[in-house]
Amino acid sequence: MSREKLGFILAAAMLTEACSVTAPFIDRRREAGAATPQTLYVGASQPDAPAVCYNALTTPYAEVKKLADEECRKQRTGSYAVAEKQTVFTCRLLIPNHFYFKCAGPIPEKAN
Repeated sequence: MSREKLGFILAAAMLTEACSVTAPFIDRRREAGAATPQTLYVGASQPDAPAVCYNALTTPYAEVKKLADEECRKQRTGSYAVAEKQTVFTCRLLIPNHFYFKCAGPIPEKAN
């Protein structure tokens, strides 16, 4: 197999795999061995203010909002998320956008 064909096959494989890399996610990093809950979270996302990394070309706003709402309920900081701001080229290469939310609404009760 020639180098050109091999290069083309590798490039095509990387491009098709890159599509699965563009799923939105909560941008949360934790500091290992943090002494207090206030120093546990590092980065854009906090328990009461989720930050979602996403690609504006492939991800609709409804999906980003749903992910933030779920995070607010999961962290028990509110029942829904309210959009605050959006930034571009502040996350990863294929997922360059951040959407910052603030949790609002009544805090969900613990499940029994």
